[in-house]
Amino acid sequence: MLNEDVRERDTFRSDAPVTRTDDDGVHRPAPGPASRRSGAAGLGLILLAITGGAAYGYTYLNRPVAKPVAAAPLPVPVTLGTVEQGPFALVSNGLGTVQAYNTVQVRTRVDGEIQQVAFREGQTVHKDDVLVQIDPRPYQAALAQAKAKKEQDTANLGNAKADLVRYTGLGAYASRQQTETQTALVAQLTAQVASDQAAIDNATTQLGYATVRAPIDGVTGFRQVDIGNIVNAAGQTPIVTITQVEPIFVVFTAPEDQLPAIAAALRKGDVPVEAWSSDGLTKLADGKLALFNNQVDTATGTIRLKAVFENKIHALWPGLSVSTKMRVGTVAVAMTVPDNAIQHGPDGLFVFSVDDGNHAHQRALKAGRSDSGRTRILSGDLQPGERVIVAGQYKVQDGSLVGDPHAAHTAQAEAVR
Repeated sequence: MLNEDVRERDTFRSDAPVTRTDDDGVHRPAPGPASRRSGAAGLGLILLAITGGAAYGYTYLNRPVAKPVAAAPLPVPVTLGTVEQGPFALVSNGLGTVQAYNTVQVRTRVDGEIQQVAFREGQTVHKDDVLVQIDPRPYQAALAQAKAKKEQDTANLGNAKADLVRYTGLGAYASRQQTETQTALVAQLTAQVASDQAAIDNATTQLGYATVRAPIDGVTGFRQVDIGNIVNAAGQTPIVTITQVEPIFVVFTAPEDQLPAIAAALRKGDVPVEAWSSDGLTKLADGKLALFNNQVDTATGTIRLKAVFENKIHALWPGLSVSTKMRVGTVAVAMTVPDNAIQHGPDGLFVFSVDDGNHAHQRALKAGRSDSGRTRILSGDLQPGERVIVAGQYKVQDGSLVGDPHAAHTAQAEAVR
């Protein structure tokens, strides 16, 4: 019994929490040995974490800095062309205006009322086609009157001639005065008949004027009169204007320094001239040089020229602005580059040539005339087949590495085929 009491007391001392009473009378547990051991372990973990972080930070801050690897330069994207050698046409470019071969303002030559309009606006008419019919009755009456007068005078003339024959046949029984008077009367009536015939011709002409006909082949414009209008020969308003468009002219200019070459080419034969749209993209017609003006315009330093075109399909129209290309000769062997390859620099014209390593090099040159998108090279260190840059030069400097993406794609497409 005594041993059991001792064990219970020991158990109570080791397991029961020890309390203490504060001044305010509240009982709180007193710290024991287990609590003190837990606090020491937590403090150790905190010190270990601080030590590890400091070591890591020192290692990170003192690590060796890796040097960046230099990237290879990328080629500048450009478009390439080729230097070519071959025949080159000497073409003079200009600006011109289309002019009708003939222009006629159709007016009436007699007075009267319009009874019929026989054409449509914008119609192609031919010479002697009826355009307008004016009331012909007054002129028909005048013609009939002239014919009647002639018949009357013709009858009188016949009677006078018969009397002259009778007087002449009487011989000495007819007086000389009678014979001479009768001879004069015959001559007078003969002249009167001739005058009557002239009056008939005039009346016939006036009657013909009552029918207004086209004087030339051409295209009619806007109509200026209507049926029922009274027109007169003294009026200034035309019935209609007709322009001849087959053939047709183009008047253009060329610099005065090209006049000797133009004159020499014209003496040798026909000088071809092409008419293009004003933007230079569409060819309209082929023609030939007809003449050049008899003097140079001193104000502009140009000479006016006129070319003629057949214009069968009516591609050219009076008043149309066109650009012209006149070929005055051909160079058998010439070096050319695309127009876009030529650049303007402080020292003059130049191109960027591309070597086998795809590096660009600036080459100075002197350029001549241009034709069909290519310019003749008069002097410069270029060789046939050499590659030149035609687009993207603003990004290129002497020695730049360049590449043509379009050429690469084309080569791949051809390889696939």
